[in-house]
Amino acid sequence: MEKQLLEKFSEVYGEGGDIREYFAPGRVNLIGEHTDYNGGHVFPCALTLGTYGLARKRQDRKLRFYSVNFSRLGVLESSLDALVPDEKAGWTNYPKGVMWAFEKRGYTFDSGVDFLIYGNIPNGSGLSSSASLEVLTGLMLKDIYGIEELTMQDLALIGQYSENNFNGMNCGIMDQFASAMGKKDCAIFLDTSTLEYEYAPVKLKDARIVITNSKVKHSLVGSAYNDRRNECETALKELQKVVDIKALGDLSEEEFEAHKDAISSEICRRRAKHAVYENQRTIRAVKALKEDNVEEFGRLMNASHVSLRDDYEVSCGEIDILVDLAWKIPGVIGSRITGGGFGGCTVSIVKNDAVDTFIETIGEKYKEAVGHEAEFYVVDIGDGAHKIA
Repeated sequence: MEKQLLEKFSEVYGEGGDIREYFAPGRVNLIGEHTDYNGGHVFPCALTLGTYGLARKRQDRKLRFYSVNFSRLGVLESSLDALVPDEKAGWTNYPKGVMWAFEKRGYTFDSGVDFLIYGNIPNGSGLSSSASLEVLTGLMLKDIYGIEELTMQDLALIGQYSENNFNGMNCGIMDQFASAMGKKDCAIFLDTSTLEYEYAPVKLKDARIVITNSKVKHSLVGSAYNDRRNECETALKELQKVVDIKALGDLSEEEFEAHKDAISSEICRRRAKHAVYENQRTIRAVKALKEDNVEEFGRLMNASHVSLRDDYEVSCGEIDILVDLAWKIPGVIGSRITGGGFGGCTVSIVKNDAVDTFIETIGEKYKEAVGHEAEFYVVDIGDGAHKIA
């Protein structure tokens, strides 16, 4: 892979100079969905799928971007003096947004860069290709401009800031955090209100994580994602009149039930219920995993899906078909929608001896039901973003 990308870089930009290579993973969230902007807990892990980037400093202020995935677009040119969002700039708005966010933190760049990327995260799958690209860009900038003091956690926050304020997608911290801070064979139990975290080994004994891509692409920027945030914020403001909390994640289920009538809108009440209950499910799920109770973990995953489908309403017909099919297969420990929603993927924990049946059965029945194929990835948990030596 590295050799092919280096050859491609030289073909596109010419040989020579200090060409450096980086990798930032995508992520899958095992449980704890739409809790990250509600001050709750999440439980993502970094994947071995992700985004590769090669970069070389220039002598002028030009920025040049090339994506192997979108090779038909050729080299997209910009400049350090034009770090503004532009619809015509397409995918380059993500790296440019990160450069803009670095400048907002007081860092200045004296020269531009030639940048080539290749990603093997399926586009629009909900496995966080955008966060992966943001963290990758942050790592590249930190390294080639020698900005030693920034930590990987800083790069996650910069990536989130750029996506919120440059690209207009009001995401929480989870995706960037998982990409920057991932650790092989572990998921990250992260309290999004304090950024306190711990690594929890994912020991599934005789089971694997299988991601199923519905091939329904979601575009969250223009979708109902920001609406969900607003509905939760409305619920929080009304609850704060009767109970002393900073975020929905501060409430137990019992406290929510005692005060929920303070939320005037039935829709906002259901959104808040999901945020509160999902946070508690996540805390219990991590405890179950630590106790080697994978069956309980799976039961909580299933309950998470029901809540995301009914209370949060971020599932869709195709995803529900995938989950319903999975639940019927012996050897499936748990299955749920993962990611922002409105399409994308499901994540399932499947016993080793059921993986082939799972892929075959769901593949066949899903195509019959919706008219197009699903894609399956039996995944490994990898490390966070790093420079490739």
